[in-house]
Amino acid sequence: MATKKTTKKKVQFWGTGRRKHAVARVRLIPEGEGTIIINKKTIDEYFGGLEIVKSIVRQPLTLTETLGNYDVYVNVAGGGYNGQAGAIRHGIARALVEAQPELKTDIKKAGFLTRDPRMKERKKYGLKKARKAPQFSKR
Repeated sequence: MATKKTTKKKVQFWGTGRRKHAVARVRLIPEGEGTIIINKKTIDEYFGGLEIVKSIVRQPLTLTETLGNYDVYVNVAGGGYNGQAGAIRHGIARALVEAQPELKTDIKKAGFLTRDPRMKERKKYGLKKARKAPQFSKR
């Protein structure tokens, strides 16, 4: 007689955050130690000495007082450090709302669920960049 294997399924909450060109896929795992792993590196290794950027990433967790309750695993690509930090914050906020819907009002009021719509303007023909024109000479 074959024995049936019972595997315990881990509960996890997903959230996707975007900012400029950065896209972050965030996974929250409850009952963790509060570690934040970004692209298989700790937050300190990934962002180095940029304390402001690290605090941006932690904002939704500190606001809801759930900093030590979840392990956060992030896969982020595109953009720079600030754009990636904003995308991670957006993803964490969305995952927190999925995990605890009663936190939505606080997170929404802080503005963490709103996607920042500002993007780089496209380059136009006849110009060097989006708005920078070549030097004008009358003669």
